[in-house]
Amino acid sequence: MTDPTTGPDDGWIEKETGRLEAFSDGVMAVIITIMALELKAPVGHDFAALHQRLPALLIYALSFTFIAIYWNNHHHLLRATRRVSGSVMWANLHLLFWLSLIPVLTEWIGTDYQHPAPAAVYSLVALASGSAYSLLVAAIVRTEGRTSKVAAAIGSDRKGRLSLVLYAASIGLAFVSPWISYGLLATVAVMWFIPDRRLDRRPGPAVPQWEPRQASEPPSAM
Repeated sequence: MTDPTTGPDDGWIEKETGRLEAFSDGVMAVIITIMALELKAPVGHDFAALHQRLPALLIYALSFTFIAIYWNNHHHLLRATRRVSGSVMWANLHLLFWLSLIPVLTEWIGTDYQHPAPAAVYSLVALASGSAYSLLVAAIVRTEGRTSKVAAAIGSDRKGRLSLVLYAASIGLAFVSPWISYGLLATVAVMWFIPDRRLDRRPGPAVPQWEPRQASEPPSAM
């Protein structure tokens, strides 16, 4: 039987967006793998040794959550996307570029977390990643039109704009205290910890429109 919610082009659409999603999933998986491989075991056999490595573990947890949030929302975004243009592909690569810098910065903060420069650069990359995601959404809307599912679901994107403001503030406040910067980064992560469900709303199954049958005329008497 044919699913009334699908059209004849859905298989082609799934293939087109699926390739982009699979490539992005692979890149994000490599990013997380690199961060995990850069973790170092505590030097010692007591809790004091673990305490020395605690900042590195905390920033790893923050970075892992950061990438996981992007992976989750990126998945929902591409699932709602119907067309992939050249501008969408380049915008997606732009996002992946900034995300690929997270492992390097995670290692830097793990060893120099008390200094403002690592916190400021990490916040800068977070701001660039958020901006790149917004550009990806804009490229999809431009490709599909203002009446697309993505455009309708994103709307004014107040939470996304607030995240960018907090990231920008985190850059400057890192020079006041790196801990303020880390607090703002964690706040944004908590804001997005629950996946964005705006793009996960699927329309209900289409109801077939049946035309009323004409009542048959009674047979004439012979």
